[in-house]
Amino acid sequence: MPAPPIRLAELVSAMSLVSDLGMGRPSERVLRQTVVALRLADLAGLPAEVKSQTYYTSLLMWLGCAVDTSDLAELFGDETQLYAETHEGDLGGAAMAAFVLRRLGRGGSGLRRVGMLGEFFATGGRSVEKIMRSHCQAASDFAERLDLGPDVSRALTQAFERWDGRGVPGDVKAVDLALPIRLAQIADNIEHFHHAAGPHAALEVVRERRGTQFDPDLADCFLAHHDDVLAGLDDLPAWEQIVREDPQLGVPLTPAQVDQALEAFADFTDLKSPSRTGNSRAVARLAEAAAKHLSMHAEDIRLVRRAALVHDLGMVGVPSTIWESTKPWTRMQRERAQTHPYLAERMLAHVPGLSAVARCAGMHHERLDGSGYPHGLSGTAIPLTARVLAAADVFVALQQPRPHRPAYPSAKAREILLQEVRDGRLDADAVEAVLAASGERGTARRRPPNGLTEREVEVLLGLARGLSNPEIAAEMSISRKTVSSHLEHIFTKLGVNTRTQAALFAMREGLTDA
Repeated sequence: MPAPPIRLAELVSAMSLVSDLGMGRPSERVLRQTVVALRLADLAGLPAEVKSQTYYTSLLMWLGCAVDTSDLAELFGDETQLYAETHEGDLGGAAMAAFVLRRLGRGGSGLRRVGMLGEFFATGGRSVEKIMRSHCQAASDFAERLDLGPDVSRALTQAFERWDGRGVPGDVKAVDLALPIRLAQIADNIEHFHHAAGPHAALEVVRERRGTQFDPDLADCFLAHHDDVLAGLDDLPAWEQIVREDPQLGVPLTPAQVDQALEAFADFTDLKSPSRTGNSRAVARLAEAAAKHLSMHAEDIRLVRRAALVHDLGMVGVPSTIWESTKPWTRMQRERAQTHPYLAERMLAHVPGLSAVARCAGMHHERLDGSGYPHGLSGTAIPLTARVLAAADVFVALQQPRPHRPAYPSAKAREILLQEVRDGRLDADAVEAVLAASGERGTARRRPPNGLTEREVEVLLGLARGLSNPEIAAEMSISRKTVSSHLEHIFTKLGVNTRTQAALFAMREGLTDA
């Protein structure tokens, strides 16, 4: 029986669940926020085009905050705790600065916190502003990858702006602020306060922030029609409602469009931890080649590749402080990290056309002897597709650096993989296919893209892996000044402004393949 068709609305809605997960918020929160935004757009009499833009803007506005969190965790510790506190007050201007200062360096030593505070004052908060810009740009880039149009991409870059101009970075205000983001911002707060404390709290926050954070006309519209906006919100089947609101009227994606979208999922998943930059694409390429080596059916080969692209999607739901830890995990941290295959399966299972992909992705840490997770499956309960994915995942991961260990050379990775077979954990045929496919990959390199030099590619890869300028300089045995000069040239040639954009370029071009 063929799989159901896959629609763009389903994929974008699935990414909104990723946002909920990554920010530690209740499931389907962004979906409910989007329902509020669309109801408000209708009541304000806005045209269908604006409503369509609002649909995608609202669903994706927090995506960058959910996936691009390693730098945020470096400054504030557990990012989910920080996000839980962002609705506490009207955070504009000095109030935002005070909010940041109270939390900067949280969880670190007193000496480290003093140093971070000093840097914050010396640079005017540039490090925090840079992260917020990067988060907005990441969501905008994702929208561009899905061909959602320039109006959606532009609106997403303004997620932290405000009506009164006291937002971040403070480039636009009032009517220059894109209407879709104005709707999404007020809807975000309405949903949050309604969910936390009921209709009265939602009304109060809109009255208090009318003309400061919120567009006064949209605030007045909500205050006049709040019963209609909030009707049944607590018991709303949000997923079904949002899919029914699909601006593209349920038109299915082509297989090529689905693959393109899942590649975007892969790249944004890998932003969660710089040391994993390019991991998902590398696993997908190797798993697909291994499946072909085993002469699997074309449908199973495609299944393996798609599952590999999204196998680590659940990592977004685990705080970056865990993934970036240089010390052995505590039992609690390990248990939290081991939920990520289940989380990936749960999010993807919402899309009927990806149900088989979800199951396969959710099994990439299962082992033949039952020692894996999250379900402890064993033997024949693990299909060959999942066995191939598991072997490819281990082999690629071993050859990449992690915060707690360096990368293993390929010979050592091969030795470890074969030992896993002898120990009864990985499938012998799958491992043999992975090793054979790995050896078959061509060594010829094409000319670096966008006019980059070979040395600039090396610097770019260091940046994509989250290395600082001094770390890149030390690794390449060049001066920091030379690194800075290379980065200036790289950013100009690529037309990017942030490490996140540079990392996404490197992943799309296949430069990060292990």
